Amino acid sequence: MALYDLNPMSTIFSKIIDGELPGRFVYRDDICVAFLTIAPVTEGHTLVVPRAEVDHWIDLDPETIAHLSQVARLIGVAQQEAFGTARIALIIAGLEVPHTHLHVLPIRSESDIDFGRADASVAGDVLDDVAQRLRDALGTHGSN
Repeated sequence: MALYDLNPMSTIFSKIIDGELPGRFVYRDDICVAFLTIAPVTEGHTLVVPRAEVDHWIDLDPETIAHLSQVARLIGVAQQEAFGTARIALIIAGLEVPHTHLHVLPIRSESDIDFGRADASVAGDVLDDVAQRLRDALGTHGSN
């Protein structure tokens, strides 16, 4: 894996990864983490984020992007189990935060992919419950 220079100003995602800001983590390894977004579009909306601060996903080395995809797939399988949706969307938009992140969303229809529907008012206890359901589903698949 290539070594990346971290930006002098850490992104909000780096601050979450480093524990400077709270995050509802559902997965962690040496390359990436996955945590719930604080403004979900659908229940279980999870971000898969590399530890390295790389703004644009096409600037990641092939091994890292492949690993992020594998983790996103694992999260998607757990989401399907935990929330019973027929499909899981995977989106890399990268406009909100200058740190690569994959959106993994349980969806029932194409309208569920509308980021204009993001809800920043979901109660903390609801997000805690969603995170636990995902962690439980991930545990059945041998994940951390």
